[in-house]
Amino acid sequence: MKRNDIIDFKALEKELQAALTADEKGIVLASHLKPLEQKDKIGGKRTVPWNCHAIQGRPSQDETTEISPEKTLLQPETSAEFYRDWRRYLRSGSERYEALLQLGGPKLGRLFQMDVGFGLLGEMLMALADHVRPADRWVVLGILRSLASTGRFTLNLSLMSHAERESCRSLFQKLQAMGTPSLEGRGLGEQPGGLQEEESLLQELLRLYRVD
Repeated sequence: MKRNDIIDFKALEKELQAALTADEKGIVLASHLKPLEQKDKIGGKRTVPWNCHAIQGRPSQDETTEISPEKTLLQPETSAEFYRDWRRYLRSGSERYEALLQLGGPKLGRLFQMDVGFGLLGEMLMALADHVRPADRWVVLGILRSLASTGRFTLNLSLMSHAERESCRSLFQKLQAMGTPSLEGRGLGEQPGGLQEEESLLQELLRLYRVD
């Protein structure tokens, strides 16, 4: 055996010991890591740093990471998406009312061209009845007109509960009592088609929604 082929066991032992020491340090550092939890992914405040050894010496504001979920606007592209968001994100009547105004009559008419869906029509009317404002009168009339043009509207109207029918009646009573607000008071930048057209639309909707 040549001299160059002689194995230096002492050198190998030193290299092995160095590798084991490095592994031990890595394990110690990794033990300080905190796994992601569900609340870290969707929001809330995370006060535990990812690796306390790796970020020592940094400013204190870097040690706390806050994840704030943004308020998502309702932007459904299908009736199924609307129904999902309506149930999941819009819990209060005021939130539902603002969402209906945000979408407007034309968009709602396109979403529910085939059918509003059982129970949903009544819930919409209740939200409108509880939160309608004089400044939104023209917009609300547009929403009611679009809903009345959806598929199976008459059937869905007949399936409403007693409470929903009462809300529908209350809504139209409020719309009648409000009269026509001034141009400056109209909400969402909607422009009227004139006093006569607006009142004519209201009378037509009273007939379509079967309000005496």
